[in-house]
Amino acid sequence: MIQFRDATIQDLPAIVAIYNTTIAGRMVTADTEPVTVESRVHWFETHSPARPLWVVEDAAGNIAGWVSIKSFYGRPAYQATTEIAIYLDPSQRGKGLGRQILEETITKCRGIGISTLLGFIFAHNEPSLKLFKHAGFEQWGLFPDIAELDGIKRSLVILGKRI
Repeated sequence: MIQFRDATIQDLPAIVAIYNTTIAGRMVTADTEPVTVESRVHWFETHSPARPLWVVEDAAGNIAGWVSIKSFYGRPAYQATTEIAIYLDPSQRGKGLGRQILEETITKCRGIGISTLLGFIFAHNEPSLKLFKHAGFEQWGLFPDIAELDGIKRSLVILGKRI
């Protein structure tokens, strides 16, 4: 059983801690060094009811992960199109929680006027690609060798879904 709720500024240390666990693996984010809570305050403040930041709690009330919905391209014509990012606590990965979170996020996004979701995922991040494709996302774009992580060129896949 999971519970979504709007993130509060008090959740930011946990959000940042979860995010930072993904950096060393070089599969999830293009950040190469851990970020600080202070560096993420502005990012936190850009979220709103129309562009939410949700924390996901497990049955015991612990933060198991978080979901960020942010605007795509920032122009009015794209208002109903957003980018989704899902991050899980390491202890929660590989348990099917990502699938539950993605399904619930799709439902919640329909209720706030979003009609298209985009996921920007490294091509070598097979678990995330599999998760999104299982939820009906399709590849809509590919940026070959757009990033360099530890001297290795990495491609970025854009997955999309009309909801």
